[in-house]
Amino acid sequence: MIIDFHQAQLQKFIALAMKIEAEPELYLQFDSVSDFYKAGWLQDFPSGTEYFSSGLDDGAEEFHAVICYGEAQLQISCGQTQLFAKLCCKH
Repeated sequence: MIIDFHQAQLQKFIALAMKIEAEPELYLQFDSVSDFYKAGWLQDFPSGTEYFSSGLDDGAEEFHAVICYGEAQLQISCGQTQLFAKLCCKH
């Protein structure tokens, strides 16, 4: 039996991203960009996941983040009136 390590890790990423996409309010509560980087659930993504964020600091009222693993990407936007998380594939 051959296990495709990349595919298994990609499935792990997608599963967690789908949970965040389904209920973003449970995951996306930050007062600063540093709060995002301290979020415990980021550690649940597979090794090799890359992420970056912007906003909230210096008086900004919006927060944006992108979390990527391989060809999968979770895009996050939070503002005073919106909360958005969308899973998509890069090509």
